[in-house]
Amino acid sequence: MTKPSFPAPGPANAYLAEHIDLLRRSLRRLTGRDLIEGDPDPAEAAERIYRAPFAVLSHDTAPDPILTYANRCALELFELTWGQLVCMPSRLTAEAPERTERARLLAQVAAHGYIDDYAGVRVSRTGRRFRIAGATVWNLADGAGRPLGQAATFGVWQDL
Repeated sequence: MTKPSFPAPGPANAYLAEHIDLLRRSLRRLTGRDLIEGDPDPAEAAERIYRAPFAVLSHDTAPDPILTYANRCALELFELTWGQLVCMPSRLTAEAPERTERARLLAQVAAHGYIDDYAGVRVSRTGRRFRIAGATVWNLADGAGRPLGQAATFGVWQDL
């Protein structure tokens, strides 16, 4: 088990405002869109995204990427605690037959910066299967363009 990248989001750490700012800046640079409306200060934006009714997740650049963030919606959907999430390879969010398609998707994102309208089957920690739709997946990069991982957001899912 690896050490968690971040502590759980909360008021004491401004809901991981610095990481959320990275997600927002990367998405805006690639698509011109933002995760939320308006221009709140970073801490308010991070709290709004943590409490949002849509899922937001990210993972790092490890050879077998580890999840680094999930908002409350994603934690509930995948039936994970924060401690479970930030030690988990992101590939485990998909069942084995779906992992080849997921790997193809991530390679496409790496090559083109982002994709819109992704759909696929995902699996929670307890084995509950659900189909996501309308997902946006994008690359995360710092101001110098160095890769820092990938992120995803989606607001449509259906239990299978």
